[in-house]
Amino acid sequence: MRIKKLFLQNFRNYEREEFDFSDGLNVLFGKNGQGKTNCAEAVFYLCTGASLRIRHDKQLIRIGADCAKIVAEAENRYGKLTISADIYENKREIRINGGKIAKNADLMGHLSSVFFSPGELRLIQDGPDERRRFMNISISQTSPAYYTALLRYNKILDQRNTLLKDRDVGLVLDTLPVWDEQLCKYAAVIVKKRAEFLERLSPLAGELHAYLTDGGETLELKPDKRYEGDEKEIEKILLRRLSNNYEKDLRLGFTTVGPHRDDVDFFIAGVDAKGYASQGQTRTAALAVKLAEVEIFKQLSGEYPVLILDDVMSELDLPRRKKLVGLISGLQTLLTCTHAERVLYGAEANKMRIENGAVKREKK
Repeated sequence: MRIKKLFLQNFRNYEREEFDFSDGLNVLFGKNGQGKTNCAEAVFYLCTGASLRIRHDKQLIRIGADCAKIVAEAENRYGKLTISADIYENKREIRINGGKIAKNADLMGHLSSVFFSPGELRLIQDGPDERRRFMNISISQTSPAYYTALLRYNKILDQRNTLLKDRDVGLVLDTLPVWDEQLCKYAAVIVKKRAEFLERLSPLAGELHAYLTDGGETLELKPDKRYEGDEKEIEKILLRRLSNNYEKDLRLGFTTVGPHRDDVDFFIAGVDAKGYASQGQTRTAALAVKLAEVEIFKQLSGEYPVLILDDVMSELDLPRRKKLVGLISGLQTLLTCTHAERVLYGAEANKMRIENGAVKREKK
């Protein structure tokens, strides 16, 4: 997968701009606050239909404008494609090759990306919401079935939680089994897909982490809960866990078991990273996980995703910078930084200097 051209109109601080990307390393450089990350965000938005930085699409619209537009000319293994998004204050329209898609699930898989920034330290340092979000975004890009199951699970979960707040306990206890059967059907898909994802991710992340640390430390990822069997068996396990927690759920007013409560444990050198890893250890582990994610995309789809590295080099020491540049050779990469010459180490790149939402193209 690769992007050939990107067009932005009234997106963030861009009034109107076009980017020409090479198949290899593309470096967007310039002072902070000029729009480098905004460009990277636009690419990720066309891949996933969501931004990693904001919750409401209207925040993507340039101040004073009514609509933001993003268009990418790209290629995947099936051929050329054009993906566009028109973002308004209260709605959006996404099109693939001119045809409007009805739901976000229809966008997944056409163009994929992996995004890494210093903020990805949240993946290890913050609560389980961040780790579930990481898995949801990654798995959804290669499995529309997972994305659909996730949407339906969350909708039913909201309805179940609303029911739990009803004061008519008899009604609640009579109705819960009906909701639980539906909930567990989709929960089993989520649980199974996450388990398969982690089975691939952990060894790959471990290998890349060993490379980045010169074998000095190990990295291992483990789910905090184990589910044995196929989807039908997992469905039965979850049904039993839900019924065993009726009293607790009624007392608290929300659903206390299920994939919306599951977590992933990170172990660096055999120690739980959440409470004990240093900033440097956390940064290297998170980078290894993201690079492993790139390899999983290749395994599952047959082609590499677009790799987005946002202001990563400033957070790494010199040996790890050089190792990273070597690892991304051959991948289409969008790398943002303040000084291009400080991160390339002889690697060829398509360099674009960004100033106040405008591209100043540089010679190679």
